Amino acid sequence: MNAPVTLRAAATPTAPALTLRPWRAQDVAALVEAYRDPELRRWASPPVESEDEGLRWVRERERDWASGTRFGFAVLEEAPEALDAAPARLVGHVVLKGVGPGPGKASAEVGYWTAARARGRGVAPRALETLTAWAFRSFRADGLECLELLHQVDNAASCRVAEKSGYTLGRILPSAPPSYPLDGHLHLRRAAV
Repeated sequence: MNAPVTLRAAATPTAPALTLRPWRAQDVAALVEAYRDPELRRWASPPVESEDEGLRWVRERERDWASGTRFGFAVLEEAPEALDAAPARLVGHVVLKGVGPGPGKASAEVGYWTAARARGRGVAPRALETLTAWAFRSFRADGLECLELLHQVDNAASCRVAEKSGYTLGRILPSAPPSYPLDGHLHLRRAAV
């Protein structure tokens, strides 16, 4: 599963369609802009502060795809029908990590962030649901049975996204300073039987 894929989340009555596709060099400016948000910088690391750092970050995502163990998607919101000619805008990122080729990989991890201008509009749950369905569809035959979603206990927004996306709280993870100064939540979603 090294060939990049593009996924879609259909439009809803209140939100435009989303496209999830591998990161590209032309996304760098929008990526740097998204990382200017202090709230995003609080939860996502490493920070992306310049065009050079943004390009390095995108190139790392491309290498991840080539390795077949980590699949990062830029989440783009399509323009409303009234503005058909407008380009899609970067509104977030979702990632599937820890998937290995071949049998024996029972679990993997998902992660996400949403750009400030898109928060509160259901972007993260819709993108995460699309990623989740793709992950189970693509890796179930290789033994993928469970997806894990981790976040710090004080990240209430991530907790809400997990719950909306069918990820149930599995357990509390103890802190591990300095990288993880607070306890964490481990949410789980199992493949349908």
